[in-house]
Amino acid sequence: MEYISIHEISKKWHMKERKVTAFCRDGRIAGARKNGKEWLIPSDALKPLDKRTKEFEQYTLEVKEENTTVSYTPKGGEAKVIDNYKKIYKRVPMYTAFTPYRLCLLGINYDFNKNEVLGVTLDKGIHLAYSTKLNGIIELNSLQYPKRAQWHVLEPPVGIQEDWADPLRTAATELNKRYPLRIGISAVIDGELPVDGLSSSNTLIITFLSALAFANNIKLSLNELIEIARVSEKAKKVTTNTKLDSMIEIYSKKNQLIHINTNDDSYELINTPKNMKYDIVIFFSGLNNEYDLNIYNTRTDELRTISYLIKSLDKQKYTTIKETNLRDIPYDLFNKYKNKLPNTFIKRSEHWYGELNRVEEGMKLYKKGDITSFGKLLTESGLSSINNWETGTKELTNLFNIIKDIDGVYGTRFSGSGFKRCCIALTNPTHTKKIIEKVTKEYTNIYPKLQKKYSAHICHTADGVKL
Repeated sequence: MEYISIHEISKKWHMKERKVTAFCRDGRIAGARKNGKEWLIPSDALKPLDKRTKEFEQYTLEVKEENTTVSYTPKGGEAKVIDNYKKIYKRVPMYTAFTPYRLCLLGINYDFNKNEVLGVTLDKGIHLAYSTKLNGIIELNSLQYPKRAQWHVLEPPVGIQEDWADPLRTAATELNKRYPLRIGISAVIDGELPVDGLSSSNTLIITFLSALAFANNIKLSLNELIEIARVSEKAKKVTTNTKLDSMIEIYSKKNQLIHINTNDDSYELINTPKNMKYDIVIFFSGLNNEYDLNIYNTRTDELRTISYLIKSLDKQKYTTIKETNLRDIPYDLFNKYKNKLPNTFIKRSEHWYGELNRVEEGMKLYKKGDITSFGKLLTESGLSSINNWETGTKELTNLFNIIKDIDGVYGTRFSGSGFKRCCIALTNPTHTKKIIEKVTKEYTNIYPKLQKKYSAHICHTADGVKL
């Protein structure tokens, strides 16, 4: 790419150099970068448009011939958002977008201490039907939440609005820092499964980002998409987000298991052997999705504190506790000092090291096509979540215990940051329907008040998001 100076671009655009410099500082010129004290601008960069001018109003996009992403359920989820778009706007939407939900099978939620994870993406996710708005207005309608969100691409509301669209406002702001946004969208959004436990917030952000970027002729790299999604999710949560969710949703492939090392963000795709058949069943407990993130944050900090204490006992150098992770401590070193730790800390550590071993063993078993042994690792992880990690409600624990003892279930465990909403299970496809019937009967007999909110869904692996 050829770069030119502010002096050259100001002549090309018939604009004062001071104004061009301001555009560069504000991130309004795509690809502009600073070299020392001088700004360098791509020679083919587009002149930022002033939304107050007729030029802005008359700005049009070239016709696009393909969707932003692949849709896995064109007769279901995609059709639903299209139909609702037509009802609201009295016309057919121009485009659709889809992002699959992600699922961690082993290593779930331990990435904050640099653990390893095995995951997949599902053939269900978040659908979005949309059309471009040349006036720059973003207008979002959710089929899950009653309040419509609306703002201008160049003037998102300042601060947290305390609604479902907060991460999306942050995503638009972050995207605008990197590329000048001019075009808005009118959209209808729908999630195919109940939220929580499947990284629904991150899935929503990626779906929205891919649509907004496409509408503005922006080609995001995968790394850009991952980073913007990571920053945007902070608007809704109080945890320090990693790249894990986005990496699974973007890099996963159908009929493959993804292994991610969150210590260095490297990943590997593992083919599913042809003789290895299983269904993925999501059992939602019926509890609401307002989980307590303090539990999650406490577990994260407990592991860091353990690492901190062991480094101190071993007379190692260390900095702040936020920069310390249990991944820094080899298991042999932990065993050397564990008797000096509180019993609660020993439990947390045994769970974390056990999960690391289960991920490594799980990779070997999956490559061999041994779904029975692989499933047992899921159940071991679930039991450790209850006994050592000490999370999960009474309802969810009972649901787990019901599922794990049924014939045809290879393995089961909790899913979700708060360990409150759902259990996942790998099942023998010939037994799946009977398994769901039995679980539903036993669980709703124990909790009849949750009968209308409880649900079970059969899923399979799918490709990650396509840009």
